Amino acid sequence: MAARQKALFGAGCFWGVEAAFRRVVGVIEATSGYSGGDVESPTYPQVCTDTTGHAETVLVEFDPDRVSFDELLDTFFAIHDPTQVDRQGPDVGRQYRSVVFVFDAEQRRVAADRVARMNASGRLPRPVATQIETAGRFWPAEEYHQRYLEKNAGPFCR
Repeated sequence: MAARQKALFGAGCFWGVEAAFRRVVGVIEATSGYSGGDVESPTYPQVCTDTTGHAETVLVEFDPDRVSFDELLDTFFAIHDPTQVDRQGPDVGRQYRSVVFVFDAEQRRVAADRVARMNASGRLPRPVATQIETAGRFWPAEEYHQRYLEKNAGPFCR
C-alpha cells in the first residue's frame, strides 16, 4: 500500500462535502475544518463572520492505490457549483468559496488542468471560479461538525 496522501477542498458548507467524500472508495478519512485564513485556531462563530479569511474545508486522507487525486476532483466538482463566487446556494460569504488547497506541484498541475478543461468545454454557464491555493494550516472544526449529517440528518444522508 502506498503512503496515504492528503487533499483539501472547500465547496460550500462542509457537512455535505465531508459526507460525499466519505462515500468515495479509497478515502480513509474526511475531516471538516477551516483553511486559508489568518486567524489561529478559528472557531465556527468566527469563521461565520466572514472576517477570518478561512473557508469551510474538508481534509481528505486517501489511499492513492485506490483513488487518485484526479478522481477526487470528480467528486469535488460534482457536489457543488464551481462557477459561483463566494457562495453555494443560500450560503453566502468567502468562507463558502470554491477552492482546492494543493499540497504539491502535481496536485496544482492536475487541478489547474481540470479547471482549464472545464472552461474550454463550453458546458458551463460561467467560467469556473474555483481557486487553487497552496495548502496552509488546517484547523479541524469543532467535534459537533464532524460527521454532522450522519449524526443529525437521518438515514437518507448516509
